[in-house]
Amino acid sequence: MSKDTQLSDSDGVVLVKTARKAVTEFLSNGDRIKLESDLEEKFSFNSGVFVTLNNPDGLRGCIGFPMPEKKLSHAVIEGAIAAATEDPRFPSVKTNELNDIVFEVTVLTPPVEIDVSDPMEYLEKIKVGRDGLIIRHSFSSGLLLPQVPVEYDWNVEEFLQHTCEKAGLARDTWKNENVKIEKFEGIIFKEETPNGVIVREET
Repeated sequence: MSKDTQLSDSDGVVLVKTARKAVTEFLSNGDRIKLESDLEEKFSFNSGVFVTLNNPDGLRGCIGFPMPEKKLSHAVIEGAIAAATEDPRFPSVKTNELNDIVFEVTVLTPPVEIDVSDPMEYLEKIKVGRDGLIIRHSFSSGLLLPQVPVEYDWNVEEFLQHTCEKAGLARDTWKNENVKIEKFEGIIFKEETPNGVIVREET
């Protein structure tokens, strides 16, 4: 496994606090924060990451980078600001909402293509709660994080169907032999309450 799987609980605390601070500063004065030099170095490895914002009504924003193409130190800040201001499903977060929002950071392992000779094998090779999915077909792609099927109590087939829908594809497109399906794992850190204790979510 790559270095991102060795993140400690204290690393997770730093990442979630960084995400909250990045959004707070950006909404307050338009500034993009930078990590202190020691933390910048600590999180200087490339990693996929998603930042999720939830309020009492549910999802309030979620944006990230599925591929390990950016340094984690930069990606967590960019993802947090984008989740708060650029998620097309929601209006931009306002400063007075921050005390009602729980911040969650999911650090991703690099995606690996699932090799099958028959699409029905996907049902055996994907584990709900451990794996996130990326589906690619033609010019479409969709991604769902590992925690999503757990939240909605989906089985593997439902998880595949919803990932297809996220890509704008028909629900059963995963059965098409021309589809590329990748899986990845996520290390999830989140606030238990808005601005509260930060914990590692066990998957």
